[in-house]
Amino acid sequence: MINIRFFWFFINVIIWTIIFAIIGIVGSLFEWRGKFLSWIAQTWSKFLLAVGGLKYRVVGLDNLDPRGNYVFAANHESALDIPLAFGGLPYHIVAIAKIELKRIPIFGWAMMAGGHFFVDRTNHSKALNSLDKAKASMVKNPRSIIIYPEGTRSINGEIKPFKKGGLIMALQMGIPVVPIALCGTRNALGKKGLVLRGQTLELRIGKPILTQHIQYEDRRQFVMDVRQEVVALKKKWHHAA
Repeated sequence: MINIRFFWFFINVIIWTIIFAIIGIVGSLFEWRGKFLSWIAQTWSKFLLAVGGLKYRVVGLDNLDPRGNYVFAANHESALDIPLAFGGLPYHIVAIAKIELKRIPIFGWAMMAGGHFFVDRTNHSKALNSLDKAKASMVKNPRSIIIYPEGTRSINGEIKPFKKGGLIMALQMGIPVVPIALCGTRNALGKKGLVLRGQTLELRIGKPILTQHIQYEDRRQFVMDVRQEVVALKKKWHHAA
């Protein structure tokens, strides 16, 4: 089943993604740090949410330093998670994304130009090599990163166990990890649905978890703690809704 709102949204996603991506790629030729493409990503995200009739609010932004760099760890349950995160977080952000996105013409090129990182989830050694390259890039050009530690979208909305890769990178670099909960996206557009429902989404931001004094030996507990913070943030949304 498909509704008119979804069809309208889907057509606009294709058209405007191409337009914004081309503008971003051209702009990146004159600005190597990726700040222009970061602004393009934020504008693209807000525009598409508006086209889809989706309002959103951000809760907890005052937990963050406007000048800080963070690793944002988010739940993942809908394609709308990406525009909600990039539209709601006023930071220069790059993503650690699945390598399949790199292969999408124009969109993948824009992501590469913007300095995003790609991980091959089917090859552990290649994935580790990609994370090492990400660490080196972050040293050269500090900015924030968003990761989706579940690895794939949740069908039923329950937050799955977190994978360690991106969080271990934050631990090794001493970058604060910020748990965030992307709420309402699955209700608006499920993983396999073709029905888009207009509603208000919510981005809930937790307090930064400092990583400088966490030992590598405690990494498993650290990953579980980050997940529990995301779960708690989402529960607060359920209670407030």
